[in-house]
Amino acid sequence: MAKTTKADILDAAEHLFSKQGFTQTSMREITAAANVNLASVNYHFGSKKNLIQAVLKRYFDLLMPEVKTTLKKLPFNDGSEGVAQLLRALIKPMLKLNQIQPNGTATFVQLLGRGYNETQGHLRRFIMTDYGSTVRTLVSEIQRRLPSLAQEELFWRLHFAMGSFVFSMASAQALTEIAESDFDKHVDINQVISHLVPFVAQGLADDLVFPASTSEEG
Repeated sequence: MAKTTKADILDAAEHLFSKQGFTQTSMREITAAANVNLASVNYHFGSKKNLIQAVLKRYFDLLMPEVKTTLKKLPFNDGSEGVAQLLRALIKPMLKLNQIQPNGTATFVQLLGRGYNETQGHLRRFIMTDYGSTVRTLVSEIQRRLPSLAQEELFWRLHFAMGSFVFSMASAQALTEIAESDFDKHVDINQVISHLVPFVAQGLADDLVFPASTSEEG
């Protein structure tokens, strides 16, 4: 019973967080959706922050070991093609998140996007504490393929790449409907990601770097 109650709370919280955001979702809404009382939520999770982390933990616990294994097996090629090869290799681990929930991949990315947009600093600490080794390995592997790219520039490009990914996943249903209407093609989530990979890879690897603007006194 306790396990079912905990799962019901996680499912209800995940649905509301992905649709409304972390800040806009109240504990009252979560308890109503899960058909439990606040004491049950406090018993299983203790706080809203812990509940947010637990929702994401279900995904990270599946994703990160898969990413770690994938990176170990990945052959090395540098430049944009090497980055594209790395990103393509991550598609399979990402799609495995659909085993947790229908549309789990898109939901997971939406939740990550919510964390960035709403400045949920505790999520960054949680991710880097529990999964930091794999995150650092991933960033290191990207940087190894782009040795001439400054670390600060890579920081910006990775965050812009994440923004593209979050937008594309959040808009996946609309994109597939537009593709079917305009081009008479049925596109699934796998194909959306496949179209996104070369775009992101080229953005990460492009040689063009604009210098930081400086203000001049009149």
